Amino acid sequence: MALRTETSAGPVVASPEAREEARWARHTGSFLVLGASLLALYLIVHNHLVPQLFGIAQQQALPVGGEPPPKAALDLLRGAGVADAAEQTRYRALAEHLARRYRVSQEVTYELVSLAHGVGKHHGLDPLLIIAVIAVESSFNPIAESVAGAKGLMQVIPKYHTDKLEEFGGEKAVYDPFANVMVGAQILKEYLRRTGNLGSALQMYAGALGDGEDQYTQKVLNEKQRLQQVLARAPAPRAASASNRLASVRQPPSSPLD
Repeated sequence: MALRTETSAGPVVASPEAREEARWARHTGSFLVLGASLLALYLIVHNHLVPQLFGIAQQQALPVGGEPPPKAALDLLRGAGVADAAEQTRYRALAEHLARRYRVSQEVTYELVSLAHGVGKHHGLDPLLIIAVIAVESSFNPIAESVAGAKGLMQVIPKYHTDKLEEFGGEKAVYDPFANVMVGAQILKEYLRRTGNLGSALQMYAGALGDGEDQYTQKVLNEKQRLQQVLARAPAPRAASASNRLASVRQPPSSPLD
């Protein structure tokens, strides 16, 4: 259809050049709107999702939704980066092994190992068991998602655990590593209490109670055994000897009168 303009003398058909300019103007406007939308989406993801995924050990970290985390969460967040020499040696050994095995940043695996120990202490679970479940479930991918709707490091299905996720800001918190590991460990603890058997609890966690061969349990326990072997090979932290500690004390300069 030809582009037309109205004048006092009646309708006038626009020239081909005018039609071409109008077409380019429409296309340019569409591209600008699309570019602005993409930029806005990038800023939302960069400023909101990324800090949620990798702000594990920051004291100022907040769960999705911007509400202050519960006191237990703050305590664990503050303790995530605080460990004595022996614990740091354990964490480093595990982090190096996991980083190589699953091709993940060693900095991220160290924080997740620290987090698993804090969460394990909070829920009364072996931290190596938590780490093993994370390895089997998501290979340390915090945004992993299954066809069944399981999400995050420990593959929590939000619609089945809305009450637990509510404490951390709702279902969107499932991608926050801290919230995901806290909720996943809580679920596993409940299943262990309900069944009284680790194998049954793990099979229930995987939704595979009907598997007579307990394949999921074997995967998790094999992973846990590898982690135990890593710790067995890790060098023990060296404590400074008494003579070294005394030698390190700075002595006052001798008096020229001596």
